[in-house]
Order: sequence, then C-alpha cells, then structure tokens
Amino acid sequence: MKTAIATVSISGTLTEKLEAIAAAGFDGIEIFEQDFITDIGSARDVGNRIRDQGLEISLFQPFRDFEGLPEELRVKAFDRAERKFDLMQDLGADLVLVCSSVHPKALGGIDRAADDLRELGERAAARGLRIGYEALAWGRHVNDHRDAWEIVRRADHDSVGIILDSFHTLGRGLDPESIRRIPGDKIFFVQMADAPKIDMDLLYWSRHFRNMPGEGDLPVTDFMRAVLAAGYTGPVSLEIFNDQFRGGSPNTIARDGYRSLMALLDDVRRQEPDVPAPLPVMPARQRIDGTSFIEFATRGADGDQLRAQLTALGFAQTGKHMAKAVTLWQQGDIRIVVNEEEGDFAGTAYNMHGTSVCDVGLAVSSASETLERAKALGARGFTQQPALGQLDIPAIRGLGGSLLHVLDDSHASVWTREFGAEPKGPKGAGLQAVDHIAQTLTYDEMLSWSLFYGTLFDMEKSPMVDVIDPDGLVRSQALSTPEGRFRITLNGAETHRTLAGAFLADSFGAPVQHIAFTTEDIFASAEALASAGFDPLPIPGNYYDDLASRFDIPSEKLARMKTLQILYDAEDGQEFFQSYSRPFQGGIFFEIVQRASGYRGYGAPNAPFRIAAQKRLAPAKGMPRI
Repeated sequence: MKTAIATVSISGTLTEKLEAIAAAGFDGIEIFEQDFITDIGSARDVGNRIRDQGLEISLFQPFRDFEGLPEELRVKAFDRAERKFDLMQDLGADLVLVCSSVHPKALGGIDRAADDLRELGERAAARGLRIGYEALAWGRHVNDHRDAWEIVRRADHDSVGIILDSFHTLGRGLDPESIRRIPGDKIFFVQMADAPKIDMDLLYWSRHFRNMPGEGDLPVTDFMRAVLAAGYTGPVSLEIFNDQFRGGSPNTIARDGYRSLMALLDDVRRQEPDVPAPLPVMPARQRIDGTSFIEFATRGADGDQLRAQLTALGFAQTGKHMAKAVTLWQQGDIRIVVNEEEGDFAGTAYNMHGTSVCDVGLAVSSASETLERAKALGARGFTQQPALGQLDIPAIRGLGGSLLHVLDDSHASVWTREFGAEPKGPKGAGLQAVDHIAQTLTYDEMLSWSLFYGTLFDMEKSPMVDVIDPDGLVRSQALSTPEGRFRITLNGAETHRTLAGAFLADSFGAPVQHIAFTTEDIFASAEALASAGFDPLPIPGNYYDDLASRFDIPSEKLARMKTLQILYDAEDGQEFFQSYSRPFQGGIFFEIVQRASGYRGYGAPNAPFRIAAQKRLAPAKGMPRI
C-alpha cells in the first residue's frame, strides 16, 4: 500500500517539502495548487522535480465550488476545470479532488450534482484523468460521506469516484462503519488526519488543529479499518492543517507523518486481519517491564556533586566498570550509571549539556523486535564500538540526541559481567524503583515525542494538563504502560522564563530534568534521608494550612508531613505523597513518591507550589547560575 502526504501539511518551499517527504519514506504527494503557483518552475518542470525525488503525484487539489451551480456559473466552472486538466497533464497528475461546494449560489440536489460529476468525468476520461468527489464537513449541501457516495453512485461513471477524509467523517461524529458498504474500486483516494477534541466551528477546527493519526482523539483506526474492509487498495495520504506544523521543521513533520501512518496501518492489520490490501509487517508495540538503568554523563567536580547527591538519597556504589570510567549506584531495583568516560557518547553529551541524563535503559519483552519496530517507524539507531568483553545492547536515539537502550532477558548478565554487581541494590532509604522520568522539551516538540513513545511502545496517553509557573505556562503530557511499570512525562516549555524553559536554555537541551523514585513508606524514607543529611525542597507553611482545608488529614499526620516537607494529593480516595530534592547542576532534581495502586496521576495540583519553591532557591534574575 502506497503512502502520501499533502504538501500543505508541512512548512517550507516546495523544494524543501519534496526533499523532506522523500527522505521520510513516502511514495507520493498530494500537490496543493498554492504550492505549485508560488514555485517559479513551470508545471512540467515541477512534475519532473517531483519524480526526480522518487515521488509520484497521487492527487492534485483542490477544485472548489463546482457542482450544483446555476447555468451561467456552471459554464464557467467547466471552463475552470478544463484549465486545471491542462495543468494536471503538464504536471503528470491523473486524479483531482473536487470538494463539495460551499458557494452561496449552489442549488443543491443529489441528481443535479450527479449530472455535473458525470459530465466532468466524461471530460476527464477524454484526457485519461479521474475525478474524486469529497464531502467537506462544512459543505453547503453535501457534508456527509454517505451523501457524497450517493452522488458518485448516481453519476455512474468509471472516471468518477469518492475521496474519503477521516476528519470530515469523524469530525462530524459520523459512524465510519457505513464506509464498509462502498465498493473498494469506487474509493479513489483516502486522506487521514486526527485532531484533539475541541468544541468549535468545524472549519476553524479543521484549518488549525488537525494533527497526525495517533496525536489526537478521533477514532482514526476504526475509520481506516472500515476503508480497507471495503476493499480499498490505493494510496493512504495525510492532509494536515496545523498552525504548529506550519512553523516546524519539514523533516521532523514528514518523519512524524510517516511514523504515524506506519503505526496506523500496523494497528489496522492486527485488528482487521482479513483486509485485502498489503500492509506493513513489523513487530507489535513493545511491552516495557521497567526502567533498567538511568545513565548520567558527568566529570570531575560535577561528578563529585552528583555522587554526593546520590549518597544523600541512600544510594551506594555497587560496582565499577571493567574497562571504563563508569560506576554503578544502586538502591532496591534502581540502577544509576555515572559515566565519566571522555572518549565515548557520554563524553560528548557532557561537553554539550554538562551533567545530564544521556541514556535510559528500558527492560523490554524483546530487544531485537523493539529495534526492528523502531527502524520501521523511522527512528534512528545508534551504535558505538563496545569495549573488550562489553555486551552490545541495541539502542536508538531519543529526545535531545540522548539514547534509549533496550534490554531483554538476554542482557541480564550485564551488571555482574561488566560491573561485578548484584542484581538488587541495598535497601538504603527504602527507595525501590523508578516511578517516572520527566523529560523537558519545547512545546513544539511535544506531539512529535508523544507520537514516538506511543507508536513504539505499548503506552497510554493521559490528558494534557497545564502547569502554572510564576513566569509562564508549561504543558505536560504523561504516557504510561498499562501496568504502570514505565511512566514518562513530557513537559513542554514555551518560554525560557519558566523553570522548564530555563533548564532547557541553560543545559542546551538536556532531555531529563527530574527523576521520581517510589517507596512503600515515604515517611520512613524521609526520616531515613533526614538522618543521613538529605536536604529536601522547603515547602511554605501556607501549603499545609491549605491542605487542612481541602483534605481530611489527621492533624498528627499533617504535622509530620510539614516537618518532612511531604506534599499530598488524592484521586477517588487514592492517596499520593511526594517529596523533592533541591535542584542541583543547573536544575536537575529528584522526587520521591508513594502512590496508592489506583492513583494514576503525578501530583499535578502541587506543581505550582513545587515550582515556586524551586524558583526561590534559584539565583536572582540576571545573575549567573552556579
């Protein structure tokens, strides 16, 4: 099955768009008339440039306000069509999209529209061209794919078919199951787009908020299942209108688009196994069983500070790498790798970002299948010559150029073999596992990395939340495996004035700002840490006074929370406790949490108070960070 993307979906000149689309792996494009008009080349030149990139023109669009016009306008509409046919032949395109009319003088009537399309189809066939009719969700008389199909059916011409667009169907809340009754050979083209659920004017929603399949809330998989079950075997294309994408990187948006289509078609293949169309074959989304390790790149005095912080948190050094300047720190099931090697990837990461998380290891069901799926979805692999005796563990590039290593049972010996360490660390302060990893990025990158995790791994998205910073807004998107064995939050900063934005600016894009660890008893852990000299983030007394007014917390317990600087939240009776370290190394910090099994959140109501407390400890504005 061939893939395509509309040129309107990404930013840049036509040449930049074509290069990005070809590099991402698409087979073809929908060329928008505006992209052709703004180019200095002739139609024949543009067509040749497209084919030189290894692409085909799958669709030319749009042809607007054609059907159902009064006679004097009808004649002009056919004249316009003939001119577009001339252009299509010069370009080398054989299919044009005719969208249902929004013309104020359009008369309506299914038979009238069918007669118009039949005549247009006859003229197109004389030139070896085809007509695809699409129901716009805001069409004046036709805004439902079922009506569009009835018009095409009555037109009864071999060169006239229907074009289906997921947004125009799903955005109106129409059931896509009716598509299964359309003959597959009369579906000439299929366009895909997702969108967040927003209650607004359909036209404005469509023109500004469409996104890639899997990035929104529409049942795009159900739509695609119905299309393929109908017997459609033609191209599947993306038609995305999005203000954010219009200012983004053409290469990133094209790669995301290809990734989204491959994942969508793979989902359809698994849910609709009898579809006749050839679909991509790749391993399923991979199960994550937990965080195997978190690796910091550091050096010298910075490394001393990191080790002091780990010691204060109850970690102990349990191993030293057999061939590199790398040490292993453990507590419970948590492994922290401290890498001070200058000549490998970590050394490059330190030179770029300072002390930072350069690598995260994920325990997966199959490392080889994870890598295979990642490459099929366009992720970049990573290789580095292993030291003598070192295991070669698969890795892919992650946020900010960092790494994601994937480990399965075949890599279980790495800790004893390379570090001489035991599988489980000392009890320490009672910290047991990694609860979640918080990645900081620009807001424009959030959809891209949410798509990355959601298409590669078996993860569910939580609704995006706004986190209030005294100097701006940060948007946070959480993803979690079904069992909660791996959680990640993506925190999108729009300005450097926010805590997240300042961290990004100061670290030159380091990917991880904070890491949360779990404990079964946060009070016992906090007391053990206090006795070891751990200095928690100070929370003002006003916070605890407010807790007393919002929750029925026993006074003795509340007093203990205040003494130990523990924050609190609850959902449906399920309690959540959290405590933070003070920021270090330019803004990195740690969190300790105790969550009831039914609590799915991250203490979002506490974020403004945590951020304000952290900002009170930061250097005054205009002063250098230490």
